[in-house]
Amino acid sequence: MSSVPDANTLMKIGQLKKPYGIKGWLWVFSDTDEHAEIFDIKQWWMKTASGMKPLTVKAWREQGTGLVAQFEQVPDRNVAETMNGVTIWVAKDVLPEPNEDEYYWSDLVGMRVMNEQDEYLGDITEMFATGAHDIMRVASTADSLDGEERLIPWHKQTVVTVDMAAKTVLVAWQSDY
Repeated sequence: MSSVPDANTLMKIGQLKKPYGIKGWLWVFSDTDEHAEIFDIKQWWMKTASGMKPLTVKAWREQGTGLVAQFEQVPDRNVAETMNGVTIWVAKDVLPEPNEDEYYWSDLVGMRVMNEQDEYLGDITEMFATGAHDIMRVASTADSLDGEERLIPWHKQTVVTVDMAAKTVLVAWQSDY
């Protein structure tokens, strides 16, 4: 059994959803680009009220357009009923290095967003996918241009540069959009 990692070294990769069937299987929502690749990543952790606990996949399969899995820690449907919404985490050091111009969303959250007019729009608080493209939620701070929250598309025409060292994203986005 692995020792429990420091929460700061973990990255969220998915979430458990409602039960599937009567034998404790659960729907799994994957945050990975290729959804089934979530099962290639080993040593999952689940966030519970009492801290991080291991989560071990016994079996999994594609079911329709989704994924379902059975876990050692979930012996039956009664336990599965209590697992809806539990988040899945892994240690960052088990993940592959992203390619150039690729980023893990968790590394982007908290970065400052500046536009080409050198206006500070706020900080990225969330990244999420839509059918068309990914979106960054940019929340205002005490130092930002105004009190507006912005939803800015993560697209090659919008994101000019990402400076990981300076924790800044430069965007082609006017303050009045």
